[in-house]
Amino acid sequence: MNPPDYMGDGLVNLLASLIQARGGRADAPELAALPAHELAGFRHIVMLVIDGLGDAWLRRQAPEGPLARHRLAAMTSVFPPTTASAITTYLTGDAPQQHGLTGWFTWLRELGCVMTVLPGQPRYGGLSYRDAGVDLARLFQHRSVFARMATHGIAVSPRHIARSEYNLAHLGPADLRPFKGLDGLVRQITRAVRKARTPSYVYAYWPGLDTIGHEHGIDSPQALDHLADLEQSVAALSAALAGTDTALLISADHGQIDTTPADIVDVTDHPELAACLSIPLCGEPRAAFCYLRPDRVRAFEDYCNDALAERFALYPSRQLLEEGYFGRGLPHPRLAERIGDYTLIARGRSVIRDPLLFEGPFRQVGVHGGLSDAELWVPLCLLRC
Repeated sequence: MNPPDYMGDGLVNLLASLIQARGGRADAPELAALPAHELAGFRHIVMLVIDGLGDAWLRRQAPEGPLARHRLAAMTSVFPPTTASAITTYLTGDAPQQHGLTGWFTWLRELGCVMTVLPGQPRYGGLSYRDAGVDLARLFQHRSVFARMATHGIAVSPRHIARSEYNLAHLGPADLRPFKGLDGLVRQITRAVRKARTPSYVYAYWPGLDTIGHEHGIDSPQALDHLADLEQSVAALSAALAGTDTALLISADHGQIDTTPADIVDVTDHPELAACLSIPLCGEPRAAFCYLRPDRVRAFEDYCNDALAERFALYPSRQLLEEGYFGRGLPHPRLAERIGDYTLIARGRSVIRDPLLFEGPFRQVGVHGGLSDAELWVPLCLLRC
């Protein structure tokens, strides 16, 4: 399994191009398919992120649609290719190697618990970051991508998450524009661009496709209907921005694949495996970070290489770190703590879950977080308005 690209063909490189095109200084190489000088001449740059939009899926399902027609390139997401890691890259410009958020469930030693880092609550429920008095600037140690740019920044975010602690912690100097629905998304982006009196950078996020994929499957009729709605909205947005000297970029944080109940490995059905773990599995169902009891390391390795080998590849997490799966350069000081001792990366369509006492069956159909091409590769589309 190959790591994401961080040297010219990946999401981190797109952010490097955006930062430098808006007068900032990036730490990573620019995107080979879209270097900064090709964007710098636009008065406005809009970066629309469609959660769950995989490159292969788009080309297969809508090869003649407006997105595929304006597809400039494909690029890799980050590892793991999941919202918590990749959206943090969009909001900081950093790879997981530097920002340190490694999945939906992340062990945060500083807080003494496993957190759902985007909603901002312990996995078992409880106080939010804000209610617990947590200083997110101190916890995350992140730089906002908007603070790394020399032009005006605007974040266009769904109303239900716009003022979440996570979102506000990454806003920096940008203005926040909440919206509701696809029509609201188009209106807010258009308003942001047309009211800007100076060059600007607009970041916008749409979660609907990912949500539908999880519930019904990414190849479901519901997902295909939603893709048609998205493409109509993109066409409307492009028309509304005509004549504004805007580069409208559209990409994603990851793709998805569909699974069946037969693809699920439940740790409760593997007591020998559970006995080796010091805390429940973290990360993602297709990239699980394993924290081991010191006296059970050999037993864990033997069990995974025997009972799970056909469904998961086992890696020492330190090996993934050294081989550049999370990025390049100096790592976040807490990164090693957040990736456990070993990582199970799914083969095929497998998922693994380690439920807490109150958690019900795994019900997602569309999933992500693994290193299949469908999950890892996302499109980059460019419309000149």
